[in-house]
Amino acid sequence: MMKIKPAVHFKSLSALHQAMGLKPPLHPLISIIDYGQALFSPEDFKSGIQLDFYKISFKTKFSGKIRYGQGYYDFESGGMSFVSPGQILRMEMEEADYSGMSLHIHPDFLRSYAVSRKIKKYGFFLYSVAEALYLSEKEKKTMTTVFEAMQDELDERIDHFSRDVLISQIELLLTQSNRFYNRQFITRKAVHHDILAKMEDILQDFFNHEKGIRGLPTVESVASQLNFTPRYLSDMLRQTTGQSAQQHIHQQLIEKAKEYLSDHQLSVSETAYQLGFEHPQSFSKLFKKKTDMSPNQYRELIQKNNNGSAEF
Repeated sequence: MMKIKPAVHFKSLSALHQAMGLKPPLHPLISIIDYGQALFSPEDFKSGIQLDFYKISFKTKFSGKIRYGQGYYDFESGGMSFVSPGQILRMEMEEADYSGMSLHIHPDFLRSYAVSRKIKKYGFFLYSVAEALYLSEKEKKTMTTVFEAMQDELDERIDHFSRDVLISQIELLLTQSNRFYNRQFITRKAVHHDILAKMEDILQDFFNHEKGIRGLPTVESVASQLNFTPRYLSDMLRQTTGQSAQQHIHQQLIEKAKEYLSDHQLSVSETAYQLGFEHPQSFSKLFKKKTDMSPNQYRELIQKNNNGSAEF
């Protein structure tokens, strides 16, 4: 049995620069790497790399169209991807087929600034590379300006004001990235509605125990079947439907529960087990939280309404 090599772990920016054949960083906690100047082979890192710092990659040119879902899109001008400290990054051979740069920020550089807490709330740091931010030509120019301003600051003005200036530029970069991701969700609503339909099918498979599926559906299990990360799926759904993935799953679960309870064939406990709950109490608690009534109260209401309709 072939032993799988662990990811190459970089604890410092200096070590990363050295591995890429570059001069030491001008600042030990923040640097911008120009891929055009780096001397490395993706083959050297095929087992993956793990960084102890944030990595924001800005690809300024691709060799072809970007595949997204079942189609191709014309955001050929560039794209961005985001990696948090500790994540494993797989470097494929295609990584060498673009020009661009990457910003590396050690968490210590952000300490004592509000952005050190704010950066953890940006969901796109938990997206996969396949869920990258694709940029229009205008958006690419905006990002290029920010990266160039940061590089100028690192090249020429490392003084007592440099950190404050760089922090403000990082905040601008993150804000613009968040804005462009929201644009990406909006412009791809048609694609996302197709994904929503597939999600409905997956949930029905869970509830009906088709394909041998048992248990409650989770965001992780549904996202995996859709080939998305859980965070991207939630952010996409929030823009498309106004609900997170968890909220959407709960909504579908409650609708299915109402269907069972209206049928009068199953008891509340049997309904809970049919839906995938291990404990009926957990089902009753969720049902009441979402509908403001217990399963039995809902069943009585339905029966009363049906009797009322019959009398009318």
